[in-house]
Amino acid sequence: MKKYTVLCAAVCAAMIFTGCKSSESAYKQAYLKAKQQEEMQQQQAPPAQETTVVAPMVEKPATNTQVVDNADNVAVRQESVTVVSGAGLKNFSVVVGSFSLRGNAEGLQQSLKNEGYEAQVVVNNNVQPAMYRVVATTFNTKADAAASRNALQTKYPGAWLLYAK
Repeated sequence: MKKYTVLCAAVCAAMIFTGCKSSESAYKQAYLKAKQQEEMQQQQAPPAQETTVVAPMVEKPATNTQVVDNADNVAVRQESVTVVSGAGLKNFSVVVGSFSLRGNAEGLQQSLKNEGYEAQVVVNNNVQPAMYRVVATTFNTKADAAASRNALQTKYPGAWLLYAK
């Protein structure tokens, strides 16, 4: 009797597991149907076109344009300065020192004068605290000022060009 019960239980279990199995063809049919619907939707919908938006160009009069010559790629700092001591500045100057104390600037000016330079002290009051700039040389052209700055950089590594407003 036990043999028949175990055999019946095995047959029932086999029928349960084999009867609920999905067939591979059913999955394939569902995939093909979904693919077909997707293709039909693509055929019915018009192709999307990209639209390019171009902003209108705004014209500016040439009288408002400031041309800055930097073809030689030499950096120039533009500041509004006032001469404190010296003969006066030309268009481009070589600054070898900047100090917040006037006495320190005048000390460097005197050292430069002892070396044969026509050194000057100028002040920029637009920054806080006011900065006293020591100008070693001053020139009308940017190229001459750049050459002088390059020569001075051996002794004064932080030398830079100033265009006085």
